[in-house]
Amino acid sequence: MKHLLKISFFILFTLLVSCSVNDTAQTVTSSKTIKYLALGDSYTIGQSVCETCRFPIQLQTQIKNSLTTKDIFITNIIAQTGWTITNLKSAIATQNPTNDYDLVTLLIGVNNQYQNKPFSLYEQEFPELVTIAIEKAKGIKENVIVVSIPDYAYTPFGNGNATISTQIDNYNAFAENYCIENNITFVNITDITRQGIAQPNLVASDGLHPSELAYSKFVERILPKAKLVLGL
Repeated sequence: MKHLLKISFFILFTLLVSCSVNDTAQTVTSSKTIKYLALGDSYTIGQSVCETCRFPIQLQTQIKNSLTTKDIFITNIIAQTGWTITNLKSAIATQNPTNDYDLVTLLIGVNNQYQNKPFSLYEQEFPELVTIAIEKAKGIKENVIVVSIPDYAYTPFGNGNATISTQIDNYNAFAENYCIENNITFVNITDITRQGIAQPNLVASDGLHPSELAYSKFVERILPKAKLVLGL
């Protein structure tokens, strides 16, 4: 009888150890895929900086530092220099990205200002675009991060034009208020770009767009919010 009990105990112990080993192996080998969609204009595509210098790719690099080597990070950028909100909406409709992104960033509006589009058009289309961004982010508004519009008045091109700054403030105020009212994350980076004249290294070689350094400072502010979204 004692012999049978010993055998039964040994078998049970072996099974438990086997299950524990299998569970550990599954934990070690398991991986996840994170999908990131960056929507915008020249500030998102990174006009006049290298591909890895633009903020979505810098953000991707920083996030990947918190992942395992087996995890997969996919970044899709829909952005082009000169795009207004109307252009971006049209591009999204044409490219029709899937609705399963874990993170979506949105930085848009400067070309509405630069091209002297009616502010009322921005007031109409910005909420529409945010709704589209949420749809692409699995329908979860907490997965969306709106980034404020840089101020190009503080560049050699803008030459300190106060009217530009005032108008950019109006656009950003509308966007921020909308995000606050609808519990959507809003990250302000405009003040970083307003150091562009005092710190020329924050401006790209074209004298207009942010530099790699400026984008890295954007990422410093966006990263904690992005990690929160992704549960990292």
